[in-house]
Amino acid sequence: MSRKMLIKPFQSIESAATATHNWRRRQVLRASASTLVLGLAAPFIAPRMAWASSVLGVRVWPARDYTRVTIESDQPLQTTQTLLAAPDRLVVDLNGLDLDQELKDLVSKITPNDPQIQAVRVGQYQTHVVRMVFDLKGQVKPQVFSLQPVGSYKYRLVFDLYPAVAPDPLMDLLAQTERKEQRLNQGNQAFTPAPLAGPAAPPPAGATADNSEAFFQQYAQNTPGSDVPRPPVPTAPAAPAASSRAPAKPAAPPAAPPAIARNNSDDTSNGDAYGFTTPSKPGTGNTIRLLTVAIDPGHGGEDPGAIGSAGTYEKHIALDIAKRLRAKIDAQPNMRSMMTRDADFFVPLNVRVQKARRVGADLFVSIHADAFTTPAARGSSVFALSDHGASSAAARWMANKENSSDLIGGINVKTQDESVNRALFDMSTTAQIRDSLRYGGFVLDEVGEINKLHKGSVEQAGFAVLKAPDIPSILVETAFISNPEEEQKLNDEAYRDKMADAILKGIKRYFAANPPLAKNRMA
Repeated sequence: MSRKMLIKPFQSIESAATATHNWRRRQVLRASASTLVLGLAAPFIAPRMAWASSVLGVRVWPARDYTRVTIESDQPLQTTQTLLAAPDRLVVDLNGLDLDQELKDLVSKITPNDPQIQAVRVGQYQTHVVRMVFDLKGQVKPQVFSLQPVGSYKYRLVFDLYPAVAPDPLMDLLAQTERKEQRLNQGNQAFTPAPLAGPAAPPPAGATADNSEAFFQQYAQNTPGSDVPRPPVPTAPAAPAASSRAPAKPAAPPAAPPAIARNNSDDTSNGDAYGFTTPSKPGTGNTIRLLTVAIDPGHGGEDPGAIGSAGTYEKHIALDIAKRLRAKIDAQPNMRSMMTRDADFFVPLNVRVQKARRVGADLFVSIHADAFTTPAARGSSVFALSDHGASSAAARWMANKENSSDLIGGINVKTQDESVNRALFDMSTTAQIRDSLRYGGFVLDEVGEINKLHKGSVEQAGFAVLKAPDIPSILVETAFISNPEEEQKLNDEAYRDKMADAILKGIKRYFAANPPLAKNRMA
């Protein structure tokens, strides 16, 4: 009998337990060794994971205010950038990327009219490092920040190139006023507002005549007397009932256009009862103050707004109607406009408010195209601010959607002074809301003449863009872009022009019923 056969029967329980313990110990040691190896290798594995990042899209949004370049990827990107002078350049290294077609296409996306970028060069600088060199048209103040996934977007790396000297909306408005003055004085050609509607006709029984045109004709002649009948003020918060009105026949145009002179005097005590004229220096004649309307096309740039089933973008509709409204306002000798954006770029909500306040706007109108959870929703709406909750669940939903614009469009949170923003938004007063409801009532009445109204009164909700504390402000939803039939309307040039006409009519009726106080300067 062999030795092996003799040992096996006499193996004790203690020996078996020891063997099991040793086996388990070896397994633990192996697992620990594997963890240690993975830990030591992590710094080398992480870059390889980053190198797997892929670019989903590259977009460029040129504008006078600033140019934005966005690189969208499936994973967060790391970058380093250097600003160089003589000539002005911005050098950007994208780490963890290999040059692909999306990045190459950036070169062709720089347009000749870009105010900030002359050209861009893109190449593989090092292994897994792509270098972009932006040749600039002048000095810029770049802001570079990352955005987390939101909506349909994945990770975004954003380059905002601001001009070293930012454009001032007030100076732009003054230059616009100078050009208007030259047109008015050139060749003694009368510059009078076009009729607000077709040929005058007797108003139907029970209808209220719109005397705003006669009022503005007298205002244009610098003689806005109190004998001009003014439209009744709609009761807030309800809007006036829609009616088929014909405006009173305009007064005969003046033989010569009124002189528009700038008045720098701080003394406004000699103005008329309604504050339309301000004192002038000896020998200069009277000064007429232009009424300023801030027009805010909703969304823009990275924020498309709502998208219709046929692919219509809300931001494009809003901008087109806004431009039409601007042209109509600027055609009036006694009015002028300022737009918060005049091209396809993104403007944060608080900046829109600040621009309107900077130019001392008398009124503010934000233009949008509605969307809702069901395509059955239809009709136009007008909204004013509320400081105590929304007037309906739909109004609350709309406000939340519009207020999310900053998240979609993308703002650099490091540059936002939240305390200042909160102070600005908390300054909204009861008077501002009251005047906004009156203003909105006139506009809603006019809009109801060209489209079905979603609701027969001005609605209220906490729209951030309406929170200028000293400017009556409304938001006009021109139609439901989520409704296929109304999306077709929004794509109709004639409808968009009628909508701009309706908003202008409402504005003029509000001014006629609520003449603004005198200001001690043209701006």
